[in-house]
Formats: sequence, structure tokens, C-alpha cells
Amino acid sequence: MKKYLAELIGTFVLVLMGCGCAVFTGGAGGLGQPLTIGLCFGFPLVVMAYVFGRISGCHINPAVSLGMYLDKRLSAKDFIGYIIAQTIGGILGSCLIYILVSGYPTLVTTTTTGANGFTCSTMTAFIMEAVFTCLFVWIVLAATDKDRGAGILAGLIIGIALGLFNIVGIPITGTSINPARSIGPALFQGGEALRQLWVFIAAPFTGGFFAAMFWKFFKD
Repeated sequence: MKKYLAELIGTFVLVLMGCGCAVFTGGAGGLGQPLTIGLCFGFPLVVMAYVFGRISGCHINPAVSLGMYLDKRLSAKDFIGYIIAQTIGGILGSCLIYILVSGYPTLVTTTTTGANGFTCSTMTAFIMEAVFTCLFVWIVLAATDKDRGAGILAGLIIGIALGLFNIVGIPITGTSINPARSIGPALFQGGEALRQLWVFIAAPFTGGFFAAMFWKFFKD
């Protein structure tokens, strides 16, 4: 159970820090906001990778777990267990954010949970999320490959990548590329966030699938 608990805690921290930053700096606006939020998703991933990497691999993202499963680095049992643990961790992180916001009546913010959302077309949002996830999971698979990977620098490379994808994608969809990051905030925010949630589940899984296919093609 240690690896499942590691995935739960890791996802909890990722959502708490990343979505929490979106909530509590949400009134700032400007170019600094995507940069700040992007770093608050990237840095926690780096930290969690070095804390839990040797325990669970620190996927903390169902799309990454899908890529690992398709690359035969994760069993079917662990794939299901990881997704359940990651989703629970994301919900718990969102729950804590909701509690903090509820006790902060003077907070000025553009979001109360850090939920993903878009005003562009659904196809645009889906394509962006799928492509960004594909590239991100591809990076994870490459950086963590025991024969071709980046070794001790893998966690840093993956965290930087997540931060960069968030910085670019935040103005479009809030950047998910991680179903577990999207489910909790949408559940607590409800409304349009909940109606659009399927995009932030289906697109990352689509991207994770193609990432595994591309990685298999290039590594063989």
C-alpha cells in the first residue's frame, strides 16, 4: 500500500500547491499569473519526484500511469490502484482549498478551486490538452527509461516540463494534462467546470496513449 499512499499524497500536494496558487493569486491577472501558477505546479512535482520516486515512481497523474502501463512498466493492478489513489489525492487537495477559501471571506480571486475551464471551442481545448499531455508523458517516459533516461535529473526535467506546459496552456484551459488534477476542483466548483470535465479526462488519456505509442516507435 505504500506506493498507493505515495501517489495519493503526491497528487494531494500537487493539487494543493498548483490549484491553491491559482486561487490565492487569482485576482492578480497579467502575465505574471501563468508564470507563478506554472511554477507552483512544476516545483511540487520536482519535490515529490525526489520524495516518492523510489517508492511509486511518482506518477501523480493518471495519464502518466497509462503511459507507464502501455510501456509495460506498470501492472494492470497497479495501474487501477494508482488512478484511484491519484483521484482521491486530488479530491482531498481540492477539499482543503475549498475549506481555506470558505474561511477567507475577503479573498479576491477569479477562481475558487482552480478548476479547469475554457471559453474557446471544445475541439480547441481538446486538441491542446491532448497534444500537451502527449508531449509531457513522452518526456516522462524518456526521462525515466532506465537505459536511456536522465537518471538523477529526471525529476527536475519532468518538473520543468510541467511548469512550461502550464505557463503556455493556462490562458487557454487552465492546463490540466492530468485528470486527477481536474476532477477534484471541478467537483467542488460545479457548474460549467463540471460540464467541461469530460474534456480534461478524455484528452489527457488520449495524449497519454499516443505518447506511449510514439515512445515505443522511437525507442525500438
